[in-house]
Amino acid sequence: MPAWQANSPTNSDAMKTLTKAEEQIMQALWTLGPSFVKDIIPVLPEPQPHYNTVSTLIKILVDKGFVDYKAFGKSHQYYALISKEEYSSRTVKNLVKGYFGGSFANLVSFFVKEKDMSVNDLEQLLDQIKEAKSSENDQNPEP
Repeated sequence: MPAWQANSPTNSDAMKTLTKAEEQIMQALWTLGPSFVKDIIPVLPEPQPHYNTVSTLIKILVDKGFVDYKAFGKSHQYYALISKEEYSSRTVKNLVKGYFGGSFANLVSFFVKEKDMSVNDLEQLLDQIKEAKSSENDQNPEP
């Protein structure tokens, strides 16, 4: 296994957390694909950070195992080692574990109580769960 994979968050149970600024860099890389620092800066929110700040943040992301690079002389092209979907999934699971006792039902209940989730939203969620379970059963029929 290459050294960069050994430190990759995809190979550890506890994914390192990202700061807001680091997440913004990751969002840029997920949107742009492999990029140089000069390509990342224009897609970051205002006020856009200085080149050196972005470069430092990317080095931190490399150290954390979220990003790697290809060297082109003195320039580096950076790319994400973890997909947006995987990061989102792990973040939500950590949120549910840390704040809702590991229960997605408690999470949904929270949104209902806060009136952030309507009956229509709940029905759509139930339809998605039923569809996923049906698809799962179709792929894994019982003997």
